[in-house]
Amino acid sequence: MKEQRACIGANGDTRTPMAHGPNSEKSEDANSIQKAEEKMSIIRTYSQLISLSTFEERFKYLKLKGAVGEDTFGFNRYFNQRFYASKEWKSIRESVIIRDNGCDLGISDRPIGGRIYIHHMNPITMKDIEECTEYLISPQYLITVSLDTHNAIHYGDESILNKGILVERKPNDVAPWKR
Repeated sequence: MKEQRACIGANGDTRTPMAHGPNSEKSEDANSIQKAEEKMSIIRTYSQLISLSTFEERFKYLKLKGAVGEDTFGFNRYFNQRFYASKEWKSIRESVIIRDNGCDLGISDRPIGGRIYIHHMNPITMKDIEECTEYLISPQYLITVSLDTHNAIHYGDESILNKGILVERKPNDVAPWKR
């Protein structure tokens, strides 16, 4: 049986993750229904991502064409930040960094020299946060990225990427398990 994780809900309560799918409950709100249907048609997964061998292929697979202030940028920052401060998220984040060896888009020759970000491969919605869906917490929908890569994915702008410039590494700078 698959382990069920609990998250901290927007109002501080503990919630069990819910799966999206054809049998999942849908909101009455037409906008939420439309977003859920759009998400279901373009689900990005780690399993598919790692089948792409180059950084460029992975970037194109993940690239969005977002704009600041849209749902993909975390409209309701209070709820996002509350979740990101939780022990649950910190544990998931660390496991994704370990899985990806602290490398940008999980590409071994692209170590991240600065702060490491975890990107949700499928834009998260308020509903994902409220219901603690698998899109929010499953490593299958998460990838390690640098800030430049994260911004380039959201804006759909390759010119933001730090192409071919590698930062000098220091012992244990992205290996939280060695601290």
